[in-house]
Amino acid sequence: MARRTKRLWTDEEKQSICLQTTAPGVSVARVAQRYAMNANLIFKWQRDPRYAPEASAEPDAACFLPVEIVDQPKHDNSGTAAGPEPAAGTIEIDTAGGHRLRISGAYDPEALARLIRGLSA
Repeated sequence: MARRTKRLWTDEEKQSICLQTTAPGVSVARVAQRYAMNANLIFKWQRDPRYAPEASAEPDAACFLPVEIVDQPKHDNSGTAAGPEPAAGTIEIDTAGGHRLRISGAYDPEALARLIRGLSA
């Protein structure tokens, strides 16, 4: 019977293996098979903050956007109308890039956040 030797993994290897488990459709068991190791070892590494993938690595991670609520007058100093008054239940967003978004009714918050990130880039 062949004697097994203990494999020593570097910190970079551990981080790389833990990161591979975060890909969509990839299981920890598959990654463990790829490296001829026990999946429980990967789960142990994932609990260690040194090796766990960063939360910001996820593309659809929730994030907070800066919001400023301002009281906008109906007329500016020149006496002309500042624009149509938004209807009740409407969200109006002015982005830093000069875009104005007006959302009425039901909306998907994740899709709206992606749109705002795209316009702000």
